[in-house]
Amino acid sequence: MQTDTVADDTTASYDAATLVADLNALLRLKTTVIGMKMFATVAEMEAIPKIRRPSAVHTTDQIVSMASRLGWTVGITAEDLVGAQCRAVIGLSPRDEAFMSGKNYVGVWHGSAEDARKRQAALDVVPAGRYESLVVSPLASGRLNPPDICLVYATPGQMIILINGLQYTGYKKFEWGVVGETACADSWGRALKTGEPSLSLPCYAERRYGGVPDEEMLMALSPAHLAKAVVGMKQLAKNGLRYPIAPYGIQADVRAGMGVSYAKT
Repeated sequence: MQTDTVADDTTASYDAATLVADLNALLRLKTTVIGMKMFATVAEMEAIPKIRRPSAVHTTDQIVSMASRLGWTVGITAEDLVGAQCRAVIGLSPRDEAFMSGKNYVGVWHGSAEDARKRQAALDVVPAGRYESLVVSPLASGRLNPPDICLVYATPGQMIILINGLQYTGYKKFEWGVVGETACADSWGRALKTGEPSLSLPCYAERRYGGVPDEEMLMALSPAHLAKAVVGMKQLAKNGLRYPIAPYGIQADVRAGMGVSYAKT
C-alpha cells in the first residue's frame, strides 16, 4: 500500500449496506460501523447528503462517536476541533515546533520534556496541507461512497475473529504499536496515512470524551480490507470457527473439541 497518503480504495467493489449486515451477523457488533473520509475543500464536505456541522468545539473522538454511537453524518474543519493534537492527526494542521515539543503534556502524561517529544514524534498522522475537512458517517448509509477508511469498534473476542478473517488468505503478520495517549494516531491516523489495517486500544480521551466503553478496541481499515475480512470470516464460520466463541471447559478432554476443528479427511 502507499505511504504518507490517505487510503484510496475507489476501485474496490462492495455494497456498503450488505457489507455491514454481513459484519454484524458474523460478529454481533453493538456499535455502528462507520466510514471516515478526508476532503480537499470545505465545499466538497458540505455537499455530502444530510451533513451535520458542529455548533461547539469538540475533540475528534467526539465527532467519531457522533457517527458510531448516534448514527449521524458529521463534517468538520480545523476550527471545529479543540486543539492542534486533534487537528494534526487528521492532517488539518501542521506538526510545527510547538506541536512536536509536546510541552502541554509534560507533568500530565509524561514525566519529562524529552518523553513528551518522543511521544509526539511517534504519532502516525496524515500529512498536512492536502485537506480542509473530514466527514464521518455510518458506513451503511453509503454517503461517503466510498470512505477512505472504515472504523470498527469491537471486543477483543470479536476483534480476533475479524483479524483471523483478514488473514484467511494472503496471510501476513500484523504488527501494531501503542503510543499511549492520542491513540487515534494508532487507528485512524495510521490507517489514513498508510492504507493498512490499524488496531488500537482507545485512550483516555477516546473513552472520556468519545464515550468508548471499557471493553471495546478499535480497528481502522479500508473498505477493501473490510470486505476481505468478511469473506474470510464467512469461510471460518463454515469451518466451525465463529463468534461468539463457545468455551469448551478448562477440565474437559480437549481431544473431542480439537477433533471437530482439525478432523483428518
